[in-house]
Formats: sequence, C-alpha cells, structure tokens
Amino acid sequence: MARFDIHELGSGAMDATTQADILFELGMMYATGRDCEMDLVAAHKWFNIAAIKGSARAAALRAEMAGQLSKGDLAKALREAREWMTMH
Repeated sequence: MARFDIHELGSGAMDATTQADILFELGMMYATGRDCEMDLVAAHKWFNIAAIKGSARAAALRAEMAGQLSKGDLAKALREAREWMTMH
C-alpha cells in the first residue's frame, strides 16, 4: 500500500501546494482502489482536506463524489475530515 507520512503534512514542513497535492493523491488512491481497497468515504475525506488546502481538482472531485454517497456516508466523510483538520 502507498504510504505518506501524515505527521509531516500538518507540521508546516511542506508548502501548502505540496500538502494539497499529496492529500489529493490520497483521495485518488481511495477513489480508484489504487494500492488499497476502494473507499469512497475516505476518498471524499481526503479530497475535502485537499480542497481546504487549495486544490481546485480536489474540490471538483469532492463535489462529484458527494453525489455518489448516501447522506450518512457523506456526514461520516465530513466528520472524519473535520477531525483530521482539528488534529493537524
């Protein structure tokens, strides 16, 4: 499975564009099942965080993915993104 050091993402060690690109790639990994099981909730979470960090591509895919999720799954993805942002 592809791995990124998530601790570095919140530390300011990288610029915002690099952070957004890595978070976008995490979203793509989960959206397509690349190197992991496909998980649309996780994909939306990472696209949401990447969009907050400034990725326009992530914002577009986040909106598209939201239409594919149930209300419960969308709420879960948003909650997980909010929790991640609070921790990092």
